Amino acid sequence: MAQCVQSVQELIPDSFVPCVAALCSEEAERLTRLNHLSFAELLKPFSRLTSEVHMRDPNNQLHIIKNLKIAVSNIITQPPQPGAIRKLLNDVVSGSQPAEGLVANVITAGDYDLNISDRSVKASVPWYSNWKDMLMELQESSLYTATTPWFESYRETFLQSMPASDHEFLNHYLACMLVASSSEAEPVEQFSKLSQEQHQIQHNSDYSYPKWFIPNTLKYYVLLHDVSSGDEQRAESIYEEMKQKYGTQGCYLLKINSRTSNRASDEQIPDPWSQYLQKNSIQNQESYEDGPGTITSNKNSDNNLLSLDGLDNEVKDGLPNNFRAHPLQLDSSSDPSNSIDGPDHVKSTSLLHETKKANTGIIHGACLTLTDHDRIRQFIQEFTFRGLLPHIEKTIRQLNDQLISRKGLSRSLFSATKKWFSGSKVPEKGINELKNTSGLLYPPEAPELQIRKMADLCFLVQHYDLAYSCYHTAKKDFLNDQAMLYAAGALEMAAVSAFLHPGAPRPYPAHYMDTAIQTYRDICKNMVLAERCVLLSAEILKSQSKYSEAAALLIRLTSEDSDLRSALLLEQAAHCFINMKSPMVRKYAFHMILAGHRFSKAGQKKHALRCYCQAMQVYKGKGWSLAEDHINFTIGRQSYTLRQLDNAVSAFRHILINESKQSAAQQGSFLREYLYVYKNVSQLSPDGPLPQLPLPYINSSATRVFFGHDRRPADGEKQAATHISLDQEYDYESSQQWRELEEQVVALVNKGVIPSNFHPTQYCLNSYSDNSRFPLAVVEEPITVEMAFRNPLKVPLLLTDLSLLWKFQPKDFSGKNNEVKELVISKPEMIGAEVISEFLINSEESKVARLKLFPHHIGELHILGVVYNLGTIQGSTTIDGIGALPGCHAGNHCLSMTVRGRQDLEIQGPRLNNTKEEKTSIKYGPDRRLDPIITEEMPLLEVFFIHFPTGLLCGEIRKAYVEFVNVSKCPLTGLKVVSKRPEFFTFGGNTAVLTPLSPSASENCSAYKTVVTDSTSVCAALTSSASSVDFGIGTGSQPEVIPVPLPDTVLLPGASVQLPMWLRGPDEEGVHEINFLFYYESVKRQPKIRHRILRHTAVVCTSRSLNVRATACRSNSLEDEEGRGGNMLVFVDVENVNTSEAGVKEFHIVQVSSSSKHWKLQKSVNLSENKDAKLASREKGKFCFKAVRSATQSSEKYTFADIIFGNEQIISSASPCADFFYRSLSFELKKPPAQPSVQTEKQSVEDAVRLIQKCSEVDLNIVVLWKAYVVEDSKQLILEGQHHVILRAIGKEAFSYPQKQEPPEMELLKFFRPENTTVSSRPSVEQLSNLIKASLHYPESFNHPFHQKSLCLVPVTLLLSNCSKADVDVIVDLRHKTTSPEALEIHGSFTWLGQTQYKLQLKSEEIHTLQLKACFVHTGVYNLGTPRVFAKLSDQDTVFETSQQNSMPALIIINNV
Repeated sequence: MAQCVQSVQELIPDSFVPCVAALCSEEAERLTRLNHLSFAELLKPFSRLTSEVHMRDPNNQLHIIKNLKIAVSNIITQPPQPGAIRKLLNDVVSGSQPAEGLVANVITAGDYDLNISDRSVKASVPWYSNWKDMLMELQESSLYTATTPWFESYRETFLQSMPASDHEFLNHYLACMLVASSSEAEPVEQFSKLSQEQHQIQHNSDYSYPKWFIPNTLKYYVLLHDVSSGDEQRAESIYEEMKQKYGTQGCYLLKINSRTSNRASDEQIPDPWSQYLQKNSIQNQESYEDGPGTITSNKNSDNNLLSLDGLDNEVKDGLPNNFRAHPLQLDSSSDPSNSIDGPDHVKSTSLLHETKKANTGIIHGACLTLTDHDRIRQFIQEFTFRGLLPHIEKTIRQLNDQLISRKGLSRSLFSATKKWFSGSKVPEKGINELKNTSGLLYPPEAPELQIRKMADLCFLVQHYDLAYSCYHTAKKDFLNDQAMLYAAGALEMAAVSAFLHPGAPRPYPAHYMDTAIQTYRDICKNMVLAERCVLLSAEILKSQSKYSEAAALLIRLTSEDSDLRSALLLEQAAHCFINMKSPMVRKYAFHMILAGHRFSKAGQKKHALRCYCQAMQVYKGKGWSLAEDHINFTIGRQSYTLRQLDNAVSAFRHILINESKQSAAQQGSFLREYLYVYKNVSQLSPDGPLPQLPLPYINSSATRVFFGHDRRPADGEKQAATHISLDQEYDYESSQQWRELEEQVVALVNKGVIPSNFHPTQYCLNSYSDNSRFPLAVVEEPITVEMAFRNPLKVPLLLTDLSLLWKFQPKDFSGKNNEVKELVISKPEMIGAEVISEFLINSEESKVARLKLFPHHIGELHILGVVYNLGTIQGSTTIDGIGALPGCHAGNHCLSMTVRGRQDLEIQGPRLNNTKEEKTSIKYGPDRRLDPIITEEMPLLEVFFIHFPTGLLCGEIRKAYVEFVNVSKCPLTGLKVVSKRPEFFTFGGNTAVLTPLSPSASENCSAYKTVVTDSTSVCAALTSSASSVDFGIGTGSQPEVIPVPLPDTVLLPGASVQLPMWLRGPDEEGVHEINFLFYYESVKRQPKIRHRILRHTAVVCTSRSLNVRATACRSNSLEDEEGRGGNMLVFVDVENVNTSEAGVKEFHIVQVSSSSKHWKLQKSVNLSENKDAKLASREKGKFCFKAVRSATQSSEKYTFADIIFGNEQIISSASPCADFFYRSLSFELKKPPAQPSVQTEKQSVEDAVRLIQKCSEVDLNIVVLWKAYVVEDSKQLILEGQHHVILRAIGKEAFSYPQKQEPPEMELLKFFRPENTTVSSRPSVEQLSNLIKASLHYPESFNHPFHQKSLCLVPVTLLLSNCSKADVDVIVDLRHKTTSPEALEIHGSFTWLGQTQYKLQLKSEEIHTLQLKACFVHTGVYNLGTPRVFAKLSDQDTVFETSQQNSMPALIIINNV
């Protein structure tokens, strides 16, 4: 149970005190009424004795009584009505609430942490964020205990309002004060009148109430004297007369009203009465001036009063006497005693209100001084010492003697009678006993009752030992007689006496109490007495820390007949559970809920709310969502009834925002209830700020912001640039690629340096983008905010009039005037906002909404959140389509209630993790995606692609058109496009003629520039030249950044321009994503935005076409030498690797062109005469060409040579052929030239290496141009394309397609220490062998008459040509070194005649001839290729000396003639 102000040792004696009646004359009552008090009320604050009192028990032992209190009350001759008592108790409870200083339903949680698990103060009502602080304050204050003052008031009132009954005498009157005034004409006569009246009330059979303890009641005569107006002399004389008549022990002169009430304001006199009279403040005294309700001694008014008022006057004498039953009572209609007749009831309630008003300013005891207070205190002392206690002592003696004298006789008589009736339980009727349901009813003078009387008297004067033994004796007698009601009373008081006995020789007999309770409840059907037993026993058990037993006891008495009692007892039981040694928190919470439910049924809304809130602390956050929902729902309902609307809203909000496990129907009703309450709240303050709505959930971090117009859809052949839109998923890699492209073009524009203030352009901001800076938006361009909504409920939500909430600060960024204009909120001329009229979110659905703002002014915009009407749809729980609701169109949902509110978008920035401080603490950076700065107008480019292919053959060339449109009001300039794949497209070089301009005119034309040729010049090459600079490719420039050739380099507002664009299918098959980034600037420089970009991603699928491989080798022939060692053979293999799916019938090789600064193709040396170069599927063609050095060696210009296989020459030095050729070269050109180094020794070695390597280098580029014949939809199309092969070195095969690299085999790891000596890079053997080109010139066959001359001599010329640019020392060794016998066998043996070794030096690119002689002795075929040539650079050591290989065997046939 909760903490109580009084201990049980104080509580019980205060609940059972000697009762004294008061009977006043009218005049005496008038004197006390001057203080707004009745006589009984006047004495109330002084009714406890300040000192100990002594009396002697029957054995003449001295007995001390401490803290004795007496109860004086006016006589009321009717028992209190049960209905009135119920009403009183109800009002007492509702009048006593938790301390007013707190918010009404914050719980004074008690001196325990409700969150027992970790003993920390986390107990919380869901919606009070400062609850923790409040608990801490409470805990530190001294008042912090879990008291339940309403329960104590209830208990006190309940015990005091117990009606007197016949089976016990504790609250029967022991004495009666007769009060008259000294100002009356005949006071003594008045006393005798009062005495007769008292006698009549006690002994006349008409009056069954009140009950009197013993027939000869003590009468005590009190003379009231008004000091301020009465005659003191007269009062004294009357008092003397009274003393003569009644004896000094039996009368008293009480002087009061020492001051007149009009000078009440001079000094402040304490008011000890208010605490007694305020207890039940609702039904405080009626205005005593009204007359008929006042309590007087005259008979009529007494009857008038008693007929109306059933209350025990000791509790509330001045109760307005017109109420009989409680208006909330459940059984008022069925129980006639409680029925309320209309007008009377109305009168009573109105009177209550008047009384309430009247009472607030009343000062009690206004005519009394402190001296008067002392006099009253003295009077009570005198009365108790001189009158009451001697009377009690005497009565106890008499009863004791009576019992002792009767004991022997009556006991034996009784038992004899019983035996006479053969043990029958029914006593003889002659003893005037009546049978009732609960056993016997004894006559008042029955000896058993005398024992009980004596026991009660002893109990009242705290003589518990004697009381216990008397109760114990009486109990046995009652049980023997089966008088169950009497027995239960004796058991109850015996148990209490045993507990209160100071020596406590015996333990508290709890089983006595249990029996008593059971008897009262089940046999006697008297719940009031059972309740008293429970209240006392629970207090006793609690004082012994037997909380579990106390709780069981309290719970046992909860029943359907009284909700208020059940509620209070359940609440106390809950407190018992929490006060146990190991607190049972969940039991506490569960019983609090039960108590709250019963409080609610009893009409105690505030208490009900408090109980639910207290229980909520335990259930909250434990995942018991259904329990939480129930509690929150009830809290919401109760708060609403108590007009605590904000709390109601919060509670309902909680039901909706927790992941609810309720059924759809239940959730729907919760939602409707919430909307209803919410509507009432918002109607209270229609102009207040919009409240926050709990539904639907908004995932703030998923909010995306997009700056700019929506992308136009494709229009026929026109396809708009993809740019950026909210429909695209974020991809980190691609965003990095775009960033790199933008950095490339910005660096180029800024002379190769990226400016320090450069930030990549972001059109779409999301949780992955960098949102630390304020984003820039352009005036008149829309801002789209995408929000992710989620409906957690199983019922659909309908949002109407959904729009963004924002504030705007107009500013001028140009810096001319720095004044900041005022903040603007919701002005459509500054910012236009889009409103979505209806937005439906189905049950448990996640859905995004996109809302636009249209800025019309520059300044700072802050997007705060969304504002909308929240409602639901009636008649359907889910909506699968538009037709799910009959009679509801998509634009006209059957709306139930809607409320307007807002939700804020608060986005938490990224966690900071740079400095040490940030790493050790949790700090978040800003996220400014919702705070754009609106800047001045900028140009806006739109790009459209016309005839843009989606599928190409590898190497296929296609012509498309690009349209550039400026859709803004500013001119744009500096248009560039940047791409990672510049080899994919070209706008044509400077030499290109921009014709035809319209796409339709170019429908069937070739993409190439062609010239019709004469068929005779079939195999010879046609040459032309072009500079790479013309095609935007120069050394050191960035091939990825391509300026767009706009006419006049400016695109005016509203203007559009179409440019041709050639595309070449990438060499690898598959799907290619090619990113284009268009960069442009405004003609007028803007302070905030320097440039803008537009993105486009083209997706092209390529399929296989041709594979080209080529090799070059030195020609050994001597013709066309022109004195220089410069001709080569070029072998080109072309294979058709196309798979038939593409529908290609065959490929025609139309032309093979070369492009080089040093070489050119001279003619085709195809061996077959067939000049048609067709390749069907999987066929391979071989071509051989002769290449010669070009006459004009220019560092800038490339020589193009075309060898034509058809009748049209494609000019390979013009667009687009040359463009793509240069693009394929561009990566080579981009490599920076080698820097000359300084160190000399190493330098010479490296130079030598370089010279040697150069010998075998060739920079010849082959371009194979082809046509493919495709059948598609029974139409024949001709596709054209080109492949490039770059020949770098002699004898090395080159490919047109990228080679797949084989993954290296896994090797064992080797651990070794690297050598420090750095070996200079050596040229390979192959490279060294190309230093000198050696060729033998001799007749193919030689006829010699061997019979004439046995030796055959053949002249042979050895031609040595130096291929390098340096001087070379050459050694020619003619000695045979062939070791293998096979070689000897095959070629036979011959001898060189003359000098066997020649040493000579060849200058740069010099050609030298040696005349040699070979000598043969037989006919046969001989290989003359035996001379071995060694070469080294003249200025080098022999390190690089190596044998120069002959390219092929030199065979000669020797014939005999």
